[in-house]
Amino acid sequence: MNRSSSIRKKLVVVVMATTFAALLVSVGLIIAYDLRNYQRSLVNDLSTQAELVGHMSSAALAFDDPRLAGENLALLRTRPMVAAAAIFDEKGRQFASYAAQGAERVIPQRPDAAGARNDGRYVVLFRPIVENGDTIGTVWLRAENRMFARTLDYLAIALGVMLLAMGTAYLVMRRMGRVITVPIVAVTEIARDVVATRDYSRRAPRIGNDEAAELADSFNAMLTEIEQRTRELEDSNGEIVREAQERSRAQQEIMRLNEQLEHRVDERTLQLALANAELANAIDEARNANQAKSAFLSSMSHELRTPLNAILGFAQILTSEALPTTEAQKKEFANHILKSGRHLLTLINEILDLAKVESGTLTLSMEPVALGEILGECQTMIEPLAAARGVRVLFPHQVDAVLLADRTRLKQVLLNLLSNAIKYNREAGAVVVGCQQLTPERLRIAVQDTGMGLRADQMDGLFQPFNRLGQEAGAQEGTGIGLVVTRRLVELMNGTIEVSSSPGVGSVFTIELGTTAPLGTSAGVADVPAPAAAAEEGGAPHLLLYVEDNPANLRLVEEIVRFRPDLRLLAAGDGPLGLSLARAHHPEIILMDLNLPGMSGLEVLAQLQREPDLRAIPVIALTANAMQRDIERGIAAGFFRYLTKPIDIDKFNEVIDLTLAHLRAQKGAAP
Repeated sequence: MNRSSSIRKKLVVVVMATTFAALLVSVGLIIAYDLRNYQRSLVNDLSTQAELVGHMSSAALAFDDPRLAGENLALLRTRPMVAAAAIFDEKGRQFASYAAQGAERVIPQRPDAAGARNDGRYVVLFRPIVENGDTIGTVWLRAENRMFARTLDYLAIALGVMLLAMGTAYLVMRRMGRVITVPIVAVTEIARDVVATRDYSRRAPRIGNDEAAELADSFNAMLTEIEQRTRELEDSNGEIVREAQERSRAQQEIMRLNEQLEHRVDERTLQLALANAELANAIDEARNANQAKSAFLSSMSHELRTPLNAILGFAQILTSEALPTTEAQKKEFANHILKSGRHLLTLINEILDLAKVESGTLTLSMEPVALGEILGECQTMIEPLAAARGVRVLFPHQVDAVLLADRTRLKQVLLNLLSNAIKYNREAGAVVVGCQQLTPERLRIAVQDTGMGLRADQMDGLFQPFNRLGQEAGAQEGTGIGLVVTRRLVELMNGTIEVSSSPGVGSVFTIELGTTAPLGTSAGVADVPAPAAAAEEGGAPHLLLYVEDNPANLRLVEEIVRFRPDLRLLAAGDGPLGLSLARAHHPEIILMDLNLPGMSGLEVLAQLQREPDLRAIPVIALTANAMQRDIERGIAAGFFRYLTKPIDIDKFNEVIDLTLAHLRAQKGAAP
């Protein structure tokens, strides 16, 4: 009830304030208007009285009769509000005067300008007396100004009217206000009950058809929505309680994990600090690597140009007519060209190996490798070089260890160490190869020589590319890359390489690799070279088709075949011509370059395989695409063998003989 009373009081206050403001403005305007009219009426009345007095007194002024003028002024006693009056002649002298009974006789000495003005509680009027267009005098009137008293009367009347109107408005509002407050009070009571009892089924009554009724409808709709949602919330209370319990358990788990996380954060912070230090070191290493790369490229350019200089120089001498040479000189120059070419090929292969190792594209086949077999193969391959230089090479008599390594790359590492030990050894020196089982899982292989040894400053640059440690001007050939590749290969096979050296005594290179279970006793598999094929007695030579677009390469193969009477060569300069010759002559073997104009060697091979009459012909790739992925892709495409340029003549003849033996075996197996 207090809230409803407050609403009613507010409505009464609003209505009363509005009524009061309206009455105040209205009464104020009426009073102001009336007082203004009163002032004008007073001035007009005085002007009329002054004009009458002046008209009646004009004769007195003309005949200089003050008594008559005084009598005329005395007639003003019928106007109680006129307190005093006077007539002045044309010279401004007082001619006659009048003062009402009890009024103060205050008459100006001389007349002022014509017009009316307020003088405190009085209104003073000066009006000239004009006769026949001539001013013969002035009338002065002083009348009581009752503006203030009249204002007080009006205010009293206005106050009474306003009180009566405000009282009437109050009574009417008290009676009519219930029409507005009752619907609001009903909604308020329902809202209070709903808050107190949480009973959302209560509804407010609709009273009337106005905004208050719409308010009740909206309130009821809101209660309906709240009731529905309350039921949904009550239905989910059980789930919420369970979730709260689970959250409590989760909170405890989180607290436990937070403790672990803080511990891990501390550990991670320490790791990040270490990582930042490592990053700084890596930045320095990258900067050094960039400088090393520039030095590497400069050295590589020099190393590539050196054998090219010998090849091109001696070739120019041999082809120059202005520089005649003897047969002995030609043979010597050709040997220099062959030697430089082989050195250049070795350099390119080692650079490619180094590039593959550094880029991470080198794939190793880690498998059990019998160390004794590898050492035996290395001994066979290294003995000619050792015999030519008078160096004794001592291998262990029996090695049963089995290493976990890549067979080909392990053989490459050992051959590089052995060849260096022989090349940089002294006359009648020795190389000793030793094996030592360090642990059940690790084996050490040592290669010791009796060379000149290395100083401490030379040891620092031992594994730098193209750094031959002052041997660049020596008689021994080398690229300065072999040891770099060797160390990378050993590390890729999960091993280590170390070196110790004493100047004047010699050097010892040791590598450590992991071992694995011994191999089962079985016959070793070795590549047995096929015997050189010869023309069958009284038979026709074997027909070879060579598809090659480079005239120099074609000329080289023609010269190789010319020394073999059991072979005959057909040549084609592009793929389509090669297909035509193959269809026409059915050669026994096809040699195929891959980089042919228009139609590549792989496309020609695919076409040969699609034709029944030609698909059985073995096709040998002979190309400069020497990367390992190129070789694997060629074998997968269907090439019988894959030879790379520059051509190794012995290897070329070996592959031809193997292919011919394969063809003879097929013919022998055919019914």
